[in-house]
Amino acid sequence: MVDKVLLSDEAAELLRRLTGMHGPLMFHQSGGCCDGSSPMCYQDGEFRTGSADVHLGDLTVAGLDRPIPFWMSAAQYEYWKHTQLTVDVVKGRGSGFSVEAPEGVRFLIRSRLFTDQESAALGLP
Repeated sequence: MVDKVLLSDEAAELLRRLTGMHGPLMFHQSGGCCDGSSPMCYQDGEFRTGSADVHLGDLTVAGLDRPIPFWMSAAQYEYWKHTQLTVDVVKGRGSGFSVEAPEGVRFLIRSRLFTDQESAALGLP
């Protein structure tokens, strides 16, 4: 099985802390300009997903009772579907809507192209 989205150790550590502060979390990446181009972390259910979104997977974080779902707008997914995404965290100002913003850090995406074998396993053309 090939995961479409992964998590860095630093991001996992931050998510444990944020979950303790805010309860269950979720990610959404819209692909819009400015803040929308970064993964946004919300309290689970705070951002409504629908048919215009793709569920890329659930991030399992050691120490948390439940995984953190990761969603992306379908239009943005068309650009990223051939890449494996890793949610990471760096110092800097994040979006005011994302729960990590007051912590002086922001989530970002690192990516790599899937190999031919991984693409085939995922059913990608």
